Amino acid sequence: MMDKVSFTQMKDGTAEDYAFLTKHETEYTLGTADRLLQAMVSLDEGLSGYQVTRLGHSLQSATRAERDGADIDWIVSALLHDIGDIYAPYNHDEYAATILRPFVREQCTWVVEKHGDFQMVYYGHHVGADPHKRDRYKGHAYFDDCATFCERWDQASFDPDYETLPLDHFAPMVRTVFARTPYDPEVIRAGAREPLVAG
Repeated sequence: MMDKVSFTQMKDGTAEDYAFLTKHETEYTLGTADRLLQAMVSLDEGLSGYQVTRLGHSLQSATRAERDGADIDWIVSALLHDIGDIYAPYNHDEYAATILRPFVREQCTWVVEKHGDFQMVYYGHHVGADPHKRDRYKGHAYFDDCATFCERWDQASFDPDYETLPLDHFAPMVRTVFARTPYDPEVIRAGAREPLVAG
């Protein structure tokens, strides 16, 4: 029984080698949700100075999304929107969007990818950055969604007194989302919009 491929250069691989690798890689992807949940715990050890940790901020964002009646794609996106802070502090929004892209609606991915630019309206003028950076996206179908995401769930979620749900509460949702078939058109729903706030 094969336990390693035969090649040392990819170009020398055989069909048997690649069938073996595909099987192992597919099995490995089944653990993606649990690896992401573990990475979320690492946010507690990251950036400090705020009144809540990065994990606390992420949980608070997801809690607000759930309490607004948002669907599972929005809730998981709100939970993971800053996961890039660990490994990609200068493009954390793009990093998070890349993780989410195969598994959630295009609308949510776009909002997560652009939220860093949209957030500038709140503090850009204090740090020498363009507070109107979001304006370059005016007219985009998801512009208002990103503005709402930032206003209701992101910039508002640094409150140590807010009653925030724990990571265990969101874990089943993360597992559901990351168990989906990657890039399923029925999930991605390009161009579709779902409300952030129910009612």
